[in-house]
Amino acid sequence: MDTEGKNQEKRSLKLKQITDKIIVIAVLVAVFGSGYRLGEKRFLNTPKTPSFSYSTQNLDTRNTRNLDFKLFWEAWNALEDKYVDKKKLDPQTLYYGAIKGMIASVGDSYTFFLTPEENKESKKDLEGKFFGIGAELGLKSGQIVVVTPLKESPAQKAGIRAGDAIMKINGESTRSVTLFDAVNKIRGKKDTIVTLTILRADMDKTIDIKVKRDEINIPFVESIYEDDVAIVTLSRFGDPTNALWDKIVQDIAAKRSKGKVKGMVLDVRGNPGGYLQSAVHIASEFVPDKTVLVKQEYADQDPDIYTADHHGKLIGLPVVVLLNAGSASASEIVAGALRDTISAKLVGENSFGKGTVQTADDLSSGAGIHITISKWILPKGSWIHETGLKPDITVENKLENGNTLTRETDEQMNKAVETLRKIISQKG
Repeated sequence: MDTEGKNQEKRSLKLKQITDKIIVIAVLVAVFGSGYRLGEKRFLNTPKTPSFSYSTQNLDTRNTRNLDFKLFWEAWNALEDKYVDKKKLDPQTLYYGAIKGMIASVGDSYTFFLTPEENKESKKDLEGKFFGIGAELGLKSGQIVVVTPLKESPAQKAGIRAGDAIMKINGESTRSVTLFDAVNKIRGKKDTIVTLTILRADMDKTIDIKVKRDEINIPFVESIYEDDVAIVTLSRFGDPTNALWDKIVQDIAAKRSKGKVKGMVLDVRGNPGGYLQSAVHIASEFVPDKTVLVKQEYADQDPDIYTADHHGKLIGLPVVVLLNAGSASASEIVAGALRDTISAKLVGENSFGKGTVQTADDLSSGAGIHITISKWILPKGSWIHETGLKPDITVENKLENGNTLTRETDEQMNKAVETLRKIISQKG
């Protein structure tokens, strides 16, 4: 294999390892938690140790050489000796809880540990099927909010909307609840009910909404045609995304060659993100090979610059990107990259604003860890973290009396198609 081939292989591997998951870190209301291996020689000198085993093998002491863990074990022993309900003192649970507290102390909601069971559950949303209410959760100014309810999900059918602040879950305040604990509380068995107390920007009081949990199937990529316009809805950047996208692109390219398709509306409304690799792959379809699409900046190493991974089949095809407050992470990369590289018009509402990248690594015993490693920068140099992408044409869908959005009442889509047709006519 030549040098360029080896570099490409390494690049592909790295992209596979890096996830920009979440949006907002909510993984369609999957469970998050933590798991890690503790161990330090000084532990052996404490008068009492927990009933589970631990190892000092391969411990990196860079950050522990000046710490005395005596206080940790004093607290552990005091809890074991004095807590009123001994049945709640499960050593494994305490162990994971200690790690969760340690990670939470860095103050980054996108950096977290997962227990083996939680790590297994957290991967299901990117595979396309899991149980929940079908809503992405995130944080805004420390408040747990709904990033977006999935189309036809229990959450959407119950009336949950993007931007809803969740004040209570089953009557319990979320004021001091972490995002991951909130996800745990909302998840549950199929056909059971969870009551969410929500507050909307246009409300002066909260309302309770009951949602019946169900199995969630994610439609990653879908397409329809309206005369000579292709409308592609991209709901998530997960495991099936690239293959599904490639099939749709092949069909669009074939119709384009016959003059049956003259432009595309790419709908990423409510798309909370997923694999960075998928974002690069999809944006590559519209630009020549080697076009810069996104840059990753780190704290202590040179940036990584990601370019188009293939020569696009849709180069020159007019495209309008439709986005809203539920468009986050990888969907913002695609929208921003197309805006910066081919002057694609953005229509809809301001996007969510997640500009960081996480690694998702598996640890021993099936546990996992997600760590924020970098921030991503758009081709023209902007970082949209917490500010989001501002559309060129702002349009809101205002539904009265809780009516369901239809194609006829979708003013954002209507404006996107109208904008695209103007672009097509200007090109002749």
